[in-house]
Order: sequence, then structure tokens, then C-alpha cells
Amino acid sequence: MPHNYRHIRVMALSRSAENGYLALANRTWPLALGRTGRLARKREGDGATPMGEWHPVGVYYRPDRVARPASALSVRALSPCMGWCDAPADRNYNRPVRLPYPASAEQLWRIDGLYDILVVLDHNLRPRVRGAGSAIFLHCAHPGMAPTEGCLALRTEHLAQLIGQLDRTTRIIIA
Repeated sequence: MPHNYRHIRVMALSRSAENGYLALANRTWPLALGRTGRLARKREGDGATPMGEWHPVGVYYRPDRVARPASALSVRALSPCMGWCDAPADRNYNRPVRLPYPASAEQLWRIDGLYDILVVLDHNLRPRVRGAGSAIFLHCAHPGMAPTEGCLALRTEHLAQLIGQLDRTTRIIIA
């Protein structure tokens, strides 16, 4: 795919909308956003999707549920002991961790299927600002496209189609 198509636009139905669309070139898919809409100043636990320009940095998947996605990004299989630290005071805040973990951490091996495929976005990775939000992913949506805790979520089949179009130069623009 030519690089001029590596811009993904996320459009919400309104600033406080929990749903919107993700557009890449001539394709548009329905999308779930954070339960409190979008915010320019994301904070841990606010339920908002962070506005800005983000890049995908890697893919995780459940090998017992889906085939390894083909992607130019690094792809890792999830295991039951994988988590993501969401404790702002912890030294591993907004980083992957091994479970059990002594501080608060989200389990990546979920039974509800939301993380069967997930793409890590570079929101608050480098530099990390404690309390500015963690675990901002592009992942599989709830049935019915229910809102997220701040992530972007697509139907599983749409996410699987999109992953092959992503690389580290892809820009995901949430305005």
C-alpha cells in the first residue's frame, strides 16, 4: 500500500460520542470509542479516548482463538500471564508486565474476546507521564459496539482486515 494511504482518521459522531468511524483510504468501518467520548487531555481512568496522532507499535493475539495476524508490525502471542500496568505510581506504568503483578494491572488474556487481537498505540509510551492514561489499544469490539474505557474498538473481522495495512509509519488521527 502506498505511504500516502497510511493515514487513518477516527471520526466521532460528536465530541462526547461513544461511537464513530475509522477511515483508511476508501474504506470506512464503524468504531467504538471511550465511554466518555474523546478528550485532548487524557487522564488515567477517565474513560476517554485520547485525541491526537498516534502510531501503532505492535500486535498481540490469542493463539488459541485466532490465527497469527500478518502484519509489518511486531506480532506476539498472548499468554495467560500477560498484563499491562495501569498503576500511575508504579515504575512499570503503561508497560506490559507478567501476572500476577504487585500493582494494578489489566489482564490481556481475556475471556470476553476483546483482546483476541489488539494493537498497541504509542499514546503515553515515550515519554511516559504518570496518570496520563495507559493501555490505549485498538482492539476487538463488544457485540453491539459498546463503548470502551478509552481504547478504539472495531469488529473482529474489520480489525483483522486493517492489521495488514498497518506499519510503524501509520498515523492514526483522532480529532
